[in-house]
Amino acid sequence: MSRIDSGHPLISTSDGRFTASLIGVMQFDVADYFQHSAGPLGTDLRRAGAASDTARARNLSDGTTFRRARIGIGGRAFGDFEYSVLFDFGGSGEEDSGHVQELWLQYSGWKPAHIRVGAFAPFIGLEDTGSTNGMMFLERPASADVARSLAGGDYREAGQIAFTGARWFASGAITGRLVNTAGSSTTQPYQSQLGFIGRAGILPVKSDNDLIHLAVHGSYVAHPADTGGPDAAAGTAISPIQLRERPELRVDGTRLVDTGAIDASHAYTAGVEFAAQHRNFLLQGEYERIGIERRASDLANPRFDGFYVEGSWMITGERRRYNDGNYAFDGPKIDGSFNPTHGNYGAWELALRYSDLDLNYREGAVGTALPAGSVRGGEQKIATAGVNWYLNSIARVMFDYQHVTIDRLSPSATSYQTPVGARIGQTYSTGSMRFQLAF
Repeated sequence: MSRIDSGHPLISTSDGRFTASLIGVMQFDVADYFQHSAGPLGTDLRRAGAASDTARARNLSDGTTFRRARIGIGGRAFGDFEYSVLFDFGGSGEEDSGHVQELWLQYSGWKPAHIRVGAFAPFIGLEDTGSTNGMMFLERPASADVARSLAGGDYREAGQIAFTGARWFASGAITGRLVNTAGSSTTQPYQSQLGFIGRAGILPVKSDNDLIHLAVHGSYVAHPADTGGPDAAAGTAISPIQLRERPELRVDGTRLVDTGAIDASHAYTAGVEFAAQHRNFLLQGEYERIGIERRASDLANPRFDGFYVEGSWMITGERRRYNDGNYAFDGPKIDGSFNPTHGNYGAWELALRYSDLDLNYREGAVGTALPAGSVRGGEQKIATAGVNWYLNSIARVMFDYQHVTIDRLSPSATSYQTPVGARIGQTYSTGSMRFQLAF
């Protein structure tokens, strides 16, 4: 039989052992970057993350993009098996030609375990695990996005086992390479990356009105992808790891903080999670520590960190849902649909966030050359205020305002075309909107 379940097209057998649900997501973003006008290269020293990009950071692109444009199918088979097949044509700065977003099979018949294999984002944190359709803001916090990308993140091929109880959870995953994007020129490595991810937590308080979430998570890259091979010249970075991030808005895809490629033998992340919910109020935050072990080098091993704190107030009284399947928060349940003639104006939410991502390591002083073993990746601080308007269970409009501060010293006067150790960061604001359809 077929039916529409809260806006989701669903085909199901009468006993519910076989289901197929059509998945569709449209996230259409509009943004305006409030920057100072770009000056000449020699006097306007604002730079992007990559040394080759001396123009983009001085004139970030106002405009529009389909951040996510997804189509797929998911459901259940034989009662205990679950599956998802999802393709995405959206992107950062410009749309993609299309790639596999998810392609996985899960067995949940061995309670309380859930075993999943395929291409998916393994569980590694509150902001990483929750659905992108229900996020408070247009993008994840920068620190969470960097941490998830080291051994997990979107398009990752992986195997995962998760155990969930009434007030506890634990999960572990083995991860490999990223699924290639259609039409990309990604070169096959000589050896794919091997990573491990773990997450565990408890709910010391869980009632109709209150919930407290405490958890830890981490990842370890046993060996990065080998891109050099056996014939690589001495001193060549054959297993580079690069940490970089966009400023929590993707209409312009420019990265403003970037460590550059670091030849690595291992890398890790370690994080803690906290969330507290009381009725229609939610407060949550995470701290991340990231370390890279250099390969065949006597230089110091760099360490980086970041955190965020964010809060939500459902003005109209709804409550953000806590998902016991992945132990993260999702959007609120919306009853009814926007209909002014019947006095229904949808649900409204006010959200605030502060995030800090520090990709500097012993960066030295202004006006000096880069010290040996140091990293001038930059520090990114963002304060965001958002208003979310839920028209019904499948449609919402988001409004975000950001104040962004990038503090970074030039890693190379030659590559970045700046004076030695010049300040190449900037401060600016953005206004953005998202129109979302998700079923």
